[in-house]
Amino acid sequence: MEKNSNFIILVFSTLLILINSFTFISSLKAHEIEIDQSVLLKKLSFSKLVKEAAPAVVNIFTKKDQQNQNSPLFSDPFFKKFFEEFIPRQRGPKITNSLGSGVIVDKKGYIITNNHVIRDAKKITVSLSDKREFDASLVLADPKTDLAVLKIEDDSKYLPYINLADSDTLKVGDVVLAIGNPFGVGQTVTSGIISALARTRVGIGNYQFFIQTDAAINPGNSGGALITTEGKLAGINTAIYSKTGGSIGIGFAIPSNMVASIIRAATSKGVIERPWLGIGGKPLDKTLSNQLGIEETQGLLVDNVYPHSSSYKAGIKKGDIILSFNDIPIVDISSLFYRVAISNIGEKIKLKVLRKGEAVLIDLKMIAAPEIPKRNITEIKGDNPLSGSRIANLSPALAEELSIDSLKYSKGVIIISINRFSRAYHASLRPGDVITKINEINVIKVSDVIKVLKKNDNWTIIFLRGEREYRLTIR
Repeated sequence: MEKNSNFIILVFSTLLILINSFTFISSLKAHEIEIDQSVLLKKLSFSKLVKEAAPAVVNIFTKKDQQNQNSPLFSDPFFKKFFEEFIPRQRGPKITNSLGSGVIVDKKGYIITNNHVIRDAKKITVSLSDKREFDASLVLADPKTDLAVLKIEDDSKYLPYINLADSDTLKVGDVVLAIGNPFGVGQTVTSGIISALARTRVGIGNYQFFIQTDAAINPGNSGGALITTEGKLAGINTAIYSKTGGSIGIGFAIPSNMVASIIRAATSKGVIERPWLGIGGKPLDKTLSNQLGIEETQGLLVDNVYPHSSSYKAGIKKGDIILSFNDIPIVDISSLFYRVAISNIGEKIKLKVLRKGEAVLIDLKMIAAPEIPKRNITEIKGDNPLSGSRIANLSPALAEELSIDSLKYSKGVIIISINRFSRAYHASLRPGDVITKINEINVIKVSDVIKVLKKNDNWTIIFLRGEREYRLTIR
């Protein structure tokens, strides 16, 4: 009996020791986890990163002329004296100030910002974080991308700058910092993640391809930096989605690869020369794939090929499905246009195309949009409804220059400008109108217009304005 009691006591003691040991080890592990968490929190501080990157983000102050709006009757000699006697006419433009942000991208003093920050500016002043101020000159402005390049001269030869990241390597979920001057309160840093890539339908610029972030971006942040945790420029903060004007966690930045293409243009020739593929298409979806009898559900179905384009010369055909551009997937026309825009003229690229169920690799050399025919800008005079207008032959090159659909308007006659006191203006014609017919005669070139105008006294003009067709009859 005594032996059994001793045995039970021994077992119970052993269990107590094991339980205490386990509790002790658990407490040690818990302590270790707490230490690891504190170390991790310390590593999450971005202070060193901000210290290195923030000096390259600058404040931009601009002065602009705001024209005073006077009644059009001031231009009429009969009413002019009456109005000037009883309603004083406002003379001279009003000077307005605005602000934004920018990023120094090299030691020579080149600064990238948004075009809308410096548009129509008479004077541009750049302020650095160390309180130095410089007058900036405009090197290049590109409304199509809403980017502009400025330059400042620094005698000290010391300017902080940020290197550009490869925006194609960014991933959804990557941590990013937004640096700028919101509301003019001074340089501010906010953090967030990349919420989405290749965002379209933002409504800014011609190339709808944006980085979306939840890092707070507010008015004044435009032109500021979106940087990676490596301290490189991921993009230029450009816009926010907001009903109040403040940040609600949906901001958009222009990718650094697009920024790089504009910087290259500014620092080389000072003009932008973009390649042009000369194709149109629609994105694949399940319904379209089923109709075509293919398994692929991602790609761009080609439905138009311009005959003088590099695509036509390389053998791209209507009905081909473009799957990738230099091994980067193509999902719609915006993603293709973006890839073309960041490429260089003369560069050789590789398209992967699905043709009759088989994948085909096509080598293609990037070229500029052709000017065929030559624009032949002509001023119309005489007793006709186009008198006072300047017209030109449309071509892909001119359509690109005017930021209109370069496939839809690859040919025809467009009104370039109109004198406000001319017969054409009073006939309700406007710059940008594309004339298609005069008196039921098809108009293809400027010479066609001249011929028709010489032979008639009564006119019926059919023209396109945007997506609508109009008919103008004058007798």
